[in-house]
Amino acid sequence: MSDYLARNVASWTRRNAEYTGPNVERAWAREEITWGMFHVPEAELRILGDVAGLDVVELGCGTAYFSAYLARLGARVVGVDPTPAQLESARHAMAVTGIEFPLVEAPAESVPLDDESFDLALSEHGAVTWADPQRWIPEAARLLRPGGRLVFLHTTPLEHLCYADDEEQVVTALQRSYFTLGREDWGEDGVGFQLTHGGWIDVLRSAGFDVERLVELQAPEDATTHRYYSDVSAQWARQWPAEEIWVARKR
Repeated sequence: MSDYLARNVASWTRRNAEYTGPNVERAWAREEITWGMFHVPEAELRILGDVAGLDVVELGCGTAYFSAYLARLGARVVGVDPTPAQLESARHAMAVTGIEFPLVEAPAESVPLDDESFDLALSEHGAVTWADPQRWIPEAARLLRPGGRLVFLHTTPLEHLCYADDEEQVVTALQRSYFTLGREDWGEDGVGFQLTHGGWIDVLRSAGFDVERLVELQAPEDATTHRYYSDVSAQWARQWPAEEIWVARKR
């Protein structure tokens, strides 16, 4: 359905080997919901509220550990992802933990589920990074009931602007123009997407959403640099937001 989908599926099929086995099981077993690579507690941010009894769809769920958190809290969850290997890891975790919910193999831009079926659509570094926002955000709007919420976590435009290609590290100086943000070709790592803050507001409002919150995450004082996403140091993320959470409501 897109020129980048096959590349992203291939990339995540390779990466999946790094998340299988005990790593996935540990993520599924964690009871406290935290946000981002520095694990800022949901209890502190209060993004989701009470999800018990809500119909929730996670777009780009990967190994579906975030969906598992919500299912444990009583939400009726459906996980959607285009990568079969990631969904297979999620099914393995289901067998180990006993937490079960439907999984759908599909890209976030074209989800084979009914209109207005969900109260909450969620993307935690999934669709928001790897799917075209001009397509997946309207699709999220289609899936949501009126008054339903869209919540997504992703890297900030600032983090993208400070990434130094030659150092493979986020640094303390701007490296590129803000106005060049958009589709980003990462070679074997696939194709990602990032917009300016004005761009995100435009695409959300065009799809029928009102923006309710933008939460810029700060790494806690005791946070350490993520062992996998080590290009962003905890020290950097204590001074500038590396990740942010958008909350929008369908009109």
